[in-house]
Amino acid sequence: MRAALLKSGFALAAGHASADFVVLNSCTVTAAADSQTREAVRKIHAANPAARIVVTGCYAQRAPEEIAAIGGVAWVVGNSHQAEIPRVLRETMGAELFAGEGNSRANPHTPRDFVPLARLGGGGASLARGPAKILVGDIFAETAVPVAPAAPMAAGHTRPILKIQDGCNNRCSYCVIPFVRGRSRSLPPDAVIGEVRRLVAGGAKEIVLSGINLGSYGRDLAPRAALADVVRRILAETELEQLRFSSIEPQDITEDFAGLAAESGRIAPHFHVPLQSGSDSVLRAMHRWYRTGHYAERIALIRRLLPHAAIGADIVAGFPGETEADFEATLAFVARLPFTYLHVFSFSARPGTEGGKLGCVVPAAAIRERARALRALGEQKSAGFRASQAGRTMRALTLSRGRDDWTEALTANYLKVRIAGRHPANQWREVQIAADAQALSDCISACCESA
Repeated sequence: MRAALLKSGFALAAGHASADFVVLNSCTVTAAADSQTREAVRKIHAANPAARIVVTGCYAQRAPEEIAAIGGVAWVVGNSHQAEIPRVLRETMGAELFAGEGNSRANPHTPRDFVPLARLGGGGASLARGPAKILVGDIFAETAVPVAPAAPMAAGHTRPILKIQDGCNNRCSYCVIPFVRGRSRSLPPDAVIGEVRRLVAGGAKEIVLSGINLGSYGRDLAPRAALADVVRRILAETELEQLRFSSIEPQDITEDFAGLAAESGRIAPHFHVPLQSGSDSVLRAMHRWYRTGHYAERIALIRRLLPHAAIGADIVAGFPGETEADFEATLAFVARLPFTYLHVFSFSARPGTEGGKLGCVVPAAAIRERARALRALGEQKSAGFRASQAGRTMRALTLSRGRDDWTEALTANYLKVRIAGRHPANQWREVQIAADAQALSDCISACCESA
């Protein structure tokens, strides 16, 4: 969206307080995510009542009327119409600047300002409500994966994310994402190769392949393709130095796929494999396609072929009907497996999902306690992994964050490290992981991917 707006003649504002337009890309995976979007709108509107706020993303697709009722929102644009955002802004700008003078003077490429959500901050309360327009269609009618317009990497940016798959055909009972992202669809292999080449030509040294259900890549194409096949083409046909994957379901971690990662020196040894629960009865209620035994086999496969790989997982605490015995089974299961970090979510009932209609709701206090215990276990796992890497020498890619005396960098196996001195972003550096316990605590931490 940012690239499309820049290509359309808009300019990036220094902050939301000075922007004419603000585009918020929303999430709706939990009730907390919905709340954060509403709070962001209120903060922007309080700081800049004149800004025209456009809310898009999954929350906008799911509940457009709910968002339109928030003061300051000018447009609600669903995932179904994100490509229309530059046109919406141009037309809104023309209507506001040239009201009563006709449209002949409106220049659709006049530079105006917008600001990404990452720049937001501060506080404030909601001001008066203004009228909002809604542009949302049938997401299940979408058949393509949108690709950003060609643009060089911005200064200080590293590790671009290339979405090659969108949507999901699964129906996990807790998940609203299929209803706001639509059917699984894939970027054709030739287009993937073209995008990788474009990003490499623009300066990218590492690219993260991403998708809502990345492992299902290519199953919708004719002829059918597979994720491993397009990865082999990337390795053979481009000069990309390092490829990383976002999140892959356990059933898609095959011997062939893990072996490909182990054999290539250009694939980051990092697997994020959603678990959700360590109880088979809960997995069954969640409509997950595997059981704990199957999951454990896939994690063991990764660890056998890639002994130093980062292995992360998502876990939901407090799914309806989760008993204390189920939770203890999850704790024990996680404790046994060689995870290097965890993403823990408290269960949040999502409208329209089967999980949101189930009885046997776990009390909120119990959910908080279970989530807290899982996060503590995750921290132990993360600390153990960091300690196991002490003394190793490895390559790391410098990131933009740092101070005069240190620069943050990311290793292939997903450790964020601080290296001495200030270095430009997007540069490879050989680093040795500190063996001192305090240095490990201060300078190395497992990092989390946003997908």
